[in-house]
Amino acid sequence: MEPADTRDTPLALLDRWLDEADRAAVPEPRSVAFVTVGEGGGPSARTVSLKRLEGETLVFTSALWTRKASEIESNPRVALLFYWPTVGRQVHITGRAEVADRELALELFSERELSHRLQTLVSRQGEPIQDIEPLRARHAHLMSVLEAPPECPPDWGAILVTPDAIEFWTRAPDRIHDRLLYQRVHGGWGVTRLAP
Repeated sequence: MEPADTRDTPLALLDRWLDEADRAAVPEPRSVAFVTVGEGGGPSARTVSLKRLEGETLVFTSALWTRKASEIESNPRVALLFYWPTVGRQVHITGRAEVADRELALELFSERELSHRLQTLVSRQGEPIQDIEPLRARHAHLMSVLEAPPECPPDWGAILVTPDAIEFWTRAPDRIHDRLLYQRVHGGWGVTRLAP
């Protein structure tokens, strides 16, 4: 990383890295491991898709009945990990998550592909089922007969993650990898270079 990187805010640098991953044709560059604190204090991880960066937050979406949403409600501490092996970069984030205002959920739901909106209606993500085929059949039926896009369900929302720390990692052939750690200090960001 160039020394100029340390003058960026970490979310501006993350935005630049996302753009560079897009230009490098990295598969699914906005896919990120999203780790919550589960029952009994254990980690609980899944892969989600970053919807946008907005102000000082990362924005995601979720059905609000899911394990992820209930774990955030119980303990808002989360960790995120972006990993782009084809360009030798990684970003690790720790922070706090919260459910956003309803207006943002409505806006993001309206931006989803129709098939994704319908999937939200036909499947209660994470609940036990006997057979997946009835869900597929209902989804296909709705895709063929629906005359207008469905409205955002009341139990579907947007999740905001406000970072406390963001570490940027760049791979080096000699394994002397470059690492910059941004941490919140006094309303701003301090930056420290870490040994590999």
